[in-house]
Amino acid sequence: MVCATTVFAKPKTKPLFNGKNLKGWVKYNGDAEFKVESGEIVGVSKATRSSTFLATKKEYTNFILEYEFLLGKDLNSGVQFRSKVNSEGVVSGLQVEEDDSNRRWTGGIYYQGSKGWRYPLEYNKAARSAYKKGAWNKVKLIAFKNHVATFVNGVNVANLLEEVVEPGFIALQVHGAGKNKDGRENRWRNITITELEEEPSFAEAQAPVVSYLKNELTAEQKADGWKLLWDGKTTNGWRGAKRDDFPDKGWSIKDGVLTVHASGGGESVHGGDIVTTRPYKNFILELDFKFTEGANSGIKYFVDTELNKGKGSAIGCEFQILDDKKHPDAKKGTAGNRTVGSLYDLITADSRLFVEGLKPKKYVNKGAWNRARVEVRGSKVKHILNGCTVVEYERGTQQWKALVAYSKYKKWPNFGEAEEGLILLQDHGDEVHFKSIKIKEL
Repeated sequence: MVCATTVFAKPKTKPLFNGKNLKGWVKYNGDAEFKVESGEIVGVSKATRSSTFLATKKEYTNFILEYEFLLGKDLNSGVQFRSKVNSEGVVSGLQVEEDDSNRRWTGGIYYQGSKGWRYPLEYNKAARSAYKKGAWNKVKLIAFKNHVATFVNGVNVANLLEEVVEPGFIALQVHGAGKNKDGRENRWRNITITELEEEPSFAEAQAPVVSYLKNELTAEQKADGWKLLWDGKTTNGWRGAKRDDFPDKGWSIKDGVLTVHASGGGESVHGGDIVTTRPYKNFILELDFKFTEGANSGIKYFVDTELNKGKGSAIGCEFQILDDKKHPDAKKGTAGNRTVGSLYDLITADSRLFVEGLKPKKYVNKGAWNRARVEVRGSKVKHILNGCTVVEYERGTQQWKALVAYSKYKKWPNFGEAEEGLILLQDHGDEVHFKSIKIKEL
């Protein structure tokens, strides 16, 4: 008996750009100019809010893409991959970032059009120095099935496991620019692609792995002590905050997503909050959440369900989930300390305090999935939203006690100072979705 063996031909590297004209490319969305000069594609920035994309006519799924780029002063740009365009000309999909600002996130991975940052360089701060300002930079992108890795000038910047794999085009972006940046140039050259049939070596991808695999742990995460706090299928490990079993209404599980349903915006009056069936002391908690328009919810920790047996939510420290633009609670409290990512009613979420060169207070993906992370090491606690630290504090200090005394928690003795407590997902009467809930005990 002869067994058939599949033999793959050695993949061939092909140019995506012929160095002479834009044959094989098509422009989408904005009105920035693309032209060819000296064997380079030149994209000229335009004083507009809209980005312009020059895309390949062909789509690619598994490949190695290599190119060089020269970014205009203070500009932001990128190269799309596995991307699509809708009937209105709007481009969406993954992008390798090009960033000439002080933030220096070149080589990070952004999802244009919906999901936002997938791999900001807060996950790999050391790689921020790989980008050379005012010079040509060489990029290598490996994309095979769920695994995506980027290299800038030989440095592994991003190491990403994506949940969804779809074919799409490659595209060069000219980002919308202010009037003071009108007419500045982005340049690309030596653009080649190698399509892959079998998995390439990712041995050089040593950057921290960020995984968006749905309700699934990687082998590395398991070896590192991570465990799923929710299995994605059942209610095992969870109960109602004010009952011994899981609520029989107000919550549902579908397609690996745990949802608390809308019930008029009341606090814990329908299905009620849910909590873990055991307490946690020192840990890293990570989960993905998606809020609907105008929604309010929260992730609580150090929860003691015996503290409040009356109306309202169980008591504990809270990573706030909120539609800051549509929910009135965002304007209450003090200086924004009830906004998304904040330590509710105590400390305002603001990534500018922790990320050099960051302009927004925080990156939030409205209508899409966001990632919350809470790190507890003894008395020291961090809130991290979409990869960026937004809150840092120490419990039990003089400052902590002063914050509590000025908050809605002042009536609870020694609030937030318990050595351990339950983890809670809040029912605040609005529809909010959760998935990929995992924990690492320290």
